[in-house]
Amino acid sequence: MIYMLDTANIKAIERAKDLYPIKGVTTNPTIVSREGRSFLPLLKDIRRVIGDENMLHVQTLGLKAEDIIAEAEYLKANLGENIYIKIPVIPEGIKAIRILKDKGFNITATAIFTSQQALMAAVSGADFLAPYVNRIDNISGNGVEVVKDIINEINSYGLHAKVLAASFKNVQQVHELAKAGVHSVTVSPDILDAMIHHPLTDWSVEQFVKDWEKLYGEGKLTKDVSK
Repeated sequence: MIYMLDTANIKAIERAKDLYPIKGVTTNPTIVSREGRSFLPLLKDIRRVIGDENMLHVQTLGLKAEDIIAEAEYLKANLGENIYIKIPVIPEGIKAIRILKDKGFNITATAIFTSQQALMAAVSGADFLAPYVNRIDNISGNGVEVVKDIINEINSYGLHAKVLAASFKNVQQVHELAKAGVHSVTVSPDILDAMIHHPLTDWSVEQFVKDWEKLYGEGKLTKDVSK
């Protein structure tokens, strides 16, 4: 499983990078706009925090293939090699994916709502496929089942693309896709924390500390206790 963080908030990225095994950060125009900062300096700050070894996914805005390609070249020139260009699966986007892949770009096909969109993008050369799980649910679909279909089709055709499931409202959605063998997920900071939270874990840790301190004293760690 590849875990990624879906935010452009520097403090949240710094915290997640410190605590969790995230392998990258995903952004989109909405996420970036929430930070109220200049675009390129913000992305460079994200790159500084996550390091060159981790992935940075950045979305284009163009509606024509030539504009998408120009944006991709600009982003790669300014943000380095380990950047994934997020391209929506509109017809001009599919064209841009094909051209950019031939040029050696890393591509994430995004705004995916059906398995056929994902399959088309994968055949066109996309490295990651980003279906919107909860948004599918919000239009009376079944996001988890759509992602399962995508995984099955990728495996059936032996395609190299990985599924990067996005748009989660709860941990259960992530859990169901993990059971289905999803390759990667990108989640908000809140969901990332919730993925390992359990009240009985907190209770257990508190009980361990109480029992320990009864004998060895408040604030004492194992290294502080003599024989």
